Amino acid sequence: MQTARHFSREELLKVDEAVKVSEEIVNNFYKMSSGQWLKNRYDIKTAKDLAPHECVDGPFAQVVKYEGRKKDVPLGSSSFSLYKVCLQDSAILTMVSKKSDLLLDPFLLYILTHELVHVVRFSKFNQRYENKNEADVTLDEERKVHQLTHTILKPVSIPGLSKVFEFYRDWRKESRT
Repeated sequence: MQTARHFSREELLKVDEAVKVSEEIVNNFYKMSSGQWLKNRYDIKTAKDLAPHECVDGPFAQVVKYEGRKKDVPLGSSSFSLYKVCLQDSAILTMVSKKSDLLLDPFLLYILTHELVHVVRFSKFNQRYENKNEADVTLDEERKVHQLTHTILKPVSIPGLSKVFEFYRDWRKESRT
């Protein structure tokens, strides 16, 4: 079993930049106003801030849905969905170290854009959130989100992004079911 690794301070700066860029391009793609975007309640956390049940083996990230409620309001009508994007630092860093042509910056951008597409699709009810684990999301939905992620990122020009597209190319192929 490998030792859990966390992003370094320098790597966290790269995560922060990838968050900013992915939020902007996903927002632009879905043409949401700032008011609409803020209504999509989500949070992005790295491994050091995850609860044990939010840490998974395999995926680079997952979206976990919680029900939030305004403080001091006992009525269910005040509840709202809160989506937590849980980055799996160790899995991301391990893959980047294994594949010399996979750079951290574009890989993070892809992962975060992908997870934000899930959040938008869940919050707009394009896809129902029924499971607690990304691994349980249907294969067709995953393929659809990978295709959308590719479409959103294709116009973005950053070094190494084409290698990330190659890494995920099989996810964009249609299933033969």
